[in-house]
Amino acid sequence: MRVSHYFEWEQHITGGHAQSVKNQRTMLDRAGIEYTTRPSLDVDLLHLNNMGPRSLLAAKRAQAASVPVLIHTHQTAEDFEGSFALSDFLAKPLRPYLEYAYDQGDHLICPSEYNQRTIRTYTETPSTVISNGYDPQKIAGFESLRETYLDRYDLSPPVVFNVGHVIPRKGLETFIETARRLPDLDFAWFGFLNPTGGHFDRILRSRETERLVESAPENVTFTGYIDDIRGAYAAGDIFFFPTHNENEGMALLEAMAAGAPPVVRDIPTFEWLEDGRDCLKAETDFVPAIESLLSEKRRAEIGAQANARSEAFTLDAVQADLVSLYREIVGE
Repeated sequence: MRVSHYFEWEQHITGGHAQSVKNQRTMLDRAGIEYTTRPSLDVDLLHLNNMGPRSLLAAKRAQAASVPVLIHTHQTAEDFEGSFALSDFLAKPLRPYLEYAYDQGDHLICPSEYNQRTIRTYTETPSTVISNGYDPQKIAGFESLRETYLDRYDLSPPVVFNVGHVIPRKGLETFIETARRLPDLDFAWFGFLNPTGGHFDRILRSRETERLVESAPENVTFTGYIDDIRGAYAAGDIFFFPTHNENEGMALLEAMAAGAPPVVRDIPTFEWLEDGRDCLKAETDFVPAIESLLSEKRRAEIGAQANARSEAFTLDAVQADLVSLYREIVGE
């Protein structure tokens, strides 16, 4: 089997979307499946990971050449809102575009059951749920970096932390206001869009993001981009993820694998998590949940359960599902 595994705008996209594509290619390498990263038709399967105009054209050409088209549904209009500058405005025309784009596939991969339910309101194209997964090797050895990263950002344990893009949709306002109510705890957001400059061009930052970051109390640290993401999981003790909408949440999977007890917003995306066992959930007020995890014993209990639950999402666990779907679509 030979696959065209195309990721349009690959050089510009970061975060969980980019990591998912990297994970897929790792699984293909391990499974011995030959692939090209170009939108080629000299293949048995075209797998598209970002439905920009070149991907849409590639899908059309593949249909004409009788090459089956598999599309990953990383994007939804709902997930795009509250992200970067003009995202709320652009989300309106994005939905009909994605409805049309996803219609061009023979089959879709949805990273979660929630994403699949959302996508079914876009198109009748058949779909299969396959997690983005996480690579345990990405965080291996994180424990050894704890003192280094605590010292680097002047953090005192237990540290409440988040990982990823600093955007309103990820619950930025909730993160800041919760920290304001818990002034004796250090809150750290490891990720992009550092207010003093950093990995992304400032033009991507919305005014709301600027306002919220500038209003944050002294016990909140925005680290900006860090070269070794293991440092975040080393320094952090309570993973606080008050996101409003998520297709899956790769940072959540990694935090769970690191044994950090998660505190998440009670949204449909996280229905698979059991409140009080492998996470703590809240709708608006997260202070009681975080305060309950100030107990080292309670953190260890929830963290251990979270770690055990994360094992179902390793690349080794997900790979068979991806390869099986490829073979089914190709007819092997």
